[in-house]
Amino acid sequence: MLGPVILAASRSDKMRRFVSAAPGTKQVVARFIAGETVDDVVPIVQELSDRGLEVTLDVVGEDITGVEQSYAARDAYLELIGRLKELGLGERAEMSVKLSMFGQSLEGGHELALANVRPVVAAAAEIGTTVTLDAEDHTTLDSMFAIHEELRKDFPQTGCVIQAYLFRTEDDARRLAENGSRVRIVKGAYKEPASVAIQDKPGIDKAYVRIMKILMDGEGYPMIGSHDPRLISVGQELARRAGRKLDEYEFQMLYGIRSEEQHRLAAEGHRMRVYTAYGTDWYGYFMRRLAEKPANLLFFVRSILTKG
Repeated sequence: MLGPVILAASRSDKMRRFVSAAPGTKQVVARFIAGETVDDVVPIVQELSDRGLEVTLDVVGEDITGVEQSYAARDAYLELIGRLKELGLGERAEMSVKLSMFGQSLEGGHELALANVRPVVAAAAEIGTTVTLDAEDHTTLDSMFAIHEELRKDFPQTGCVIQAYLFRTEDDARRLAENGSRVRIVKGAYKEPASVAIQDKPGIDKAYVRIMKILMDGEGYPMIGSHDPRLISVGQELARRAGRKLDEYEFQMLYGIRSEEQHRLAAEGHRMRVYTAYGTDWYGYFMRRLAEKPANLLFFVRSILTKG
């Protein structure tokens, strides 16, 4: 399977240099990354909003090595929130953050990440929106969930992400559903060992459905992060059985993937949110998109061959 190989490459500096220098990279990256700066991404947010779609914005980057970089990540999100406020887009766009960017893996990282993300969450609340804490590899999750719980004391709308392929996730979903959290469920896009994660696609899909049901039957706000037509259909049916109205859950898809389906769901009255990433440190995010779907990798290889 190519997925695990690509995920391993996402951590390789040598592969980072090769992919960055490849002739076709820029063309393919533009499919998944909305730009490098706030000025690049704001018109896209406006366009998506005008077409009835909502947005969650991710300033790409992770694996920082110093405290100053964590402050820079915080300030990048504060700049973004300031621009959304100027344009009156707060109610259409939320933020997604990776706590690794905010210093989670550094010495004293849990406290540092919490201190850095809190002003971002507060600023988001001031303009009528919120923040979702992205899930990363399994070693970071206890810290992420603890930060999520702490932030919800003052900002109960703060969301978090759970990953269907992890064995722990059904228990996490039950806890989050009971306390009324906003929860995005995804399949999972990190290379995890068999001791903590389901390794086969059918098994992951079955777990995804079980977790969706837990969330739909619970007290929180489910966010279904998937491009899989079968899982989307199941999500709609589970919402119907749970008696949920169309504004009591939402679907989320990545920028650049299945755009027609995004517009179809929005036209049917569903809340449809587009996960939109931007920034210069795009490599890790880009490689996970290639790992998720072989067609993305084939598209990349063809671009390199035709541009070479």
